[in-house]
Amino acid sequence: MDLSYGLPPMPTTKITMEQEFKLRRIIDLLERDVTTKEDIIPLFIDLQKTNFILTNNIGQLLEAWTIHPTTPEGQ
Repeated sequence: MDLSYGLPPMPTTKITMEQEFKLRRIIDLLERDVTTKEDIIPLFIDLQKTNFILTNNIGQLLEAWTIHPTTPEGQ
């Protein structure tokens, strides 16, 4: 029995070239002290909120995506 049937693709950890440019811009701004504490706090809070949302969604997907192991006796 092929258990890989219907499985979603493996997640990717690579970022796009556009994302690399945006990340580099953020790094450059942070290194030049252009940003202030008042600029960073909302950014951090939004980033953390997004992290919580993604974590919750992944948890829900994993709960809904159950694979019941089959035994030779159960086939």
